[in-house]
Amino acid sequence: MTTLPNLDQNSLSSNRLYSLDALRGFDMFWIMGADEVFHTMFKATDSPFWGVLSHQFSHPEWHGFRFYDLIFPLFLFMAGVATPFSLGKEIEKGKNREQLLVKVIKRGLILAALGVVYNNGLEIKPIEEIRFGSVLARIGLGYMFANIIYLYTKKPTIQAIWFGGILVFYYLLLKFNSAPGFPAGDLSQEGNFASYMDRIIMPGRLYKGNHDPEGLTSTIPAISTGLLGILTGNYLKNDPSDGIQKTKRMAMFGALFIVLALIWNIDFPINKNLWSSSFVLMVGGISLLLLSLFYYIIDVKGYQKWSFFFRIIGMNSILIYMSGVFIDWEYSTDSVFHWLGQLLGNPFNAVAMAICYTGIKWYFLYFMYQKKVFLRV
Repeated sequence: MTTLPNLDQNSLSSNRLYSLDALRGFDMFWIMGADEVFHTMFKATDSPFWGVLSHQFSHPEWHGFRFYDLIFPLFLFMAGVATPFSLGKEIEKGKNREQLLVKVIKRGLILAALGVVYNNGLEIKPIEEIRFGSVLARIGLGYMFANIIYLYTKKPTIQAIWFGGILVFYYLLLKFNSAPGFPAGDLSQEGNFASYMDRIIMPGRLYKGNHDPEGLTSTIPAISTGLLGILTGNYLKNDPSDGIQKTKRMAMFGALFIVLALIWNIDFPINKNLWSSSFVLMVGGISLLLLSLFYYIIDVKGYQKWSFFFRIIGMNSILIYMSGVFIDWEYSTDSVFHWLGQLLGNPFNAVAMAICYTGIKWYFLYFMYQKKVFLRV
């Protein structure tokens, strides 16, 4: 198995960003089952406090933004952050760009293939029943194209132009086009141009019939999410400023992107389903704020021990994500902890089982860590 840049354990050179492993683990923590703790607590208590948290760990039907919308793009952002450390190091060693291009394309396509397996299992199905759009495919393709741009552009300023240009292009694409029978600029699920293009060009089935949140057309702006990570990683790796100054600048740009996203939201709504340009700025801003926080605490101040829990997850993120295809975690949790649910009874048995569900996954990853077993693409 080869290494997936940033998506699992990476060779980030001597100045490795330990904060990156921790932040990746923090990100994966919520989608490996921790979010269910908030949902079950709300059901058990009917408390407004848990209700607010539960609400934030669900996706809006269409327009809008909640914390749970950040999980996916944050992962792609971090894939970009690692690029200057991993791929950049290979360039510095004098490796041929064409060889690295093949490597990048291979990784992107393998992730897309894993996404098909994750969506559809190992069962062979007719092509019309297969869903090709997936979280892993978007990460793989977004990472791939962002890294191709990185390979063939020497200056960060050119990469920044690509970042902004892609966002403007996607905005104009949806602003002045639509599905047949809808006015130009229609952004409804049925009428928007991105979903219409997916219905034409994507094989198999779309997740919502007439729309796929991980469709091919809306992968275009996801390239900018990866590019923002690359720009951030390049800044952390090559800028001579000290750690505190880097922390401040990342936080400043994070806040600026959030403000710009809210302004753009007036005309081009923040929408994860469409991966709208304003959505890219919103999640990019929050990602920068989170990375600045983790970077300051872990890499600048040196407080690393507390992050071990998250780093265990972050170093094997693809393994735990794909594990559900092969392991029935709910059955495993019930087999080991059914007595605890019976002991507590309703309504908190579901809360306990949600905590145990996450815990048993973590201990599985800890065992893999001790055995030095990592799934790398």
